[in-house]
Amino acid sequence: MCTSLLYFDAQNRAYLGRTLELSIDLPYQVSVFPAGLAMASVVEGCKPVTWTSSHHFVAVTMPSAVPREDTPFTSEGLKVLEGLNGAGLTFSVQSYPQAAGEDGIPDGETVALSAADLGAWVLGQFETVEEVKAAIVSQPVALERVPILGGLRMPFHFAVHDARGKSIVIEFHHGARTVYDNPVGVMTNAPQFSWHLTNLNNYTFLDNIDRSKANFGSYAAQQSGAGIAKAGLPASDTSVDRFVRAAFYAEFAEKQAEPDRAVQMVAHIMNNFDRPRGIAVDYPDQGSSHLQVQGQVSEEIATEFTTWTSLSDLDRKLFFLRDSGGMNYTRLDVGALAQTPEFRSRPMAQMLAGMKDVTASFA
Repeated sequence: MCTSLLYFDAQNRAYLGRTLELSIDLPYQVSVFPAGLAMASVVEGCKPVTWTSSHHFVAVTMPSAVPREDTPFTSEGLKVLEGLNGAGLTFSVQSYPQAAGEDGIPDGETVALSAADLGAWVLGQFETVEEVKAAIVSQPVALERVPILGGLRMPFHFAVHDARGKSIVIEFHHGARTVYDNPVGVMTNAPQFSWHLTNLNNYTFLDNIDRSKANFGSYAAQQSGAGIAKAGLPASDTSVDRFVRAAFYAEFAEKQAEPDRAVQMVAHIMNNFDRPRGIAVDYPDQGSSHLQVQGQVSEEIATEFTTWTSLSDLDRKLFFLRDSGGMNYTRLDVGALAQTPEFRSRPMAQMLAGMKDVTASFA
């Protein structure tokens, strides 16, 4: 359902690419959270976690409950799915149904953070992966039920990357929390992150060198074109296969010298994970299960598609976004939004660029 990868350019600057796949369109918002914003995370039966954001950030967000036309979105009512802060720290939410369970919901005296608020908590307060690791060790986190997901208990895991190129995965496997260092900068979905790393041991033969000639007896075989190096890559869109492919592309894609070219490179890489509607169709008696969102149940046969793709330039603090309605990216300069005085949010569909018509330039 999601693929993310970290790419490094020739100067070892970090860039993040990420896709999100679902079988339905949702009311995504693009939100700007200013520095100095007072935030709170409330878990039923526990004392709330409160903080004041020291960093501003831009994020793709979703309402935690079904939105009402007469109720405006608030900074605490919208939950971060993908974001980049002014220090170059990123946060990503990806589907992980095996999270079901509770991470030690404590007694009423414990100050507990809802997992739904991890994104705002991370992006609003920290600059590096190491800071996040140090802080989360002592912070109780509760996997609450999500109203808009029909009461599912936070079926997600989380990735954090910083401008130095460090990465971690925060995973709640059946409620048991583990924070993994992520040496490949890649994340997809289930199984556990540690399983994906172990599975990479089965692909040590992969490289990007085309071996297009071979001798079989006295016959000299030769490929008619380039590209045989990819023959060993797994082909399906399962999370297991996507993880291997993402690691391959992140490792072998040409390292660009210029930041703009590096962003273009990540965009090209992520095209390999872009899934059109209808490519994989899940009939109820044959396919897999899908997240169901309250008020958004479809009668159509489920087909997952890439609903949006984001790119993050962690060094220049630039955030790029496109949805399934187009191939062009819209850019947000996170650094330039440092002085935004208040929380602001806009529907994603209203702000993304459509196809440009240049007919008049030839008239």
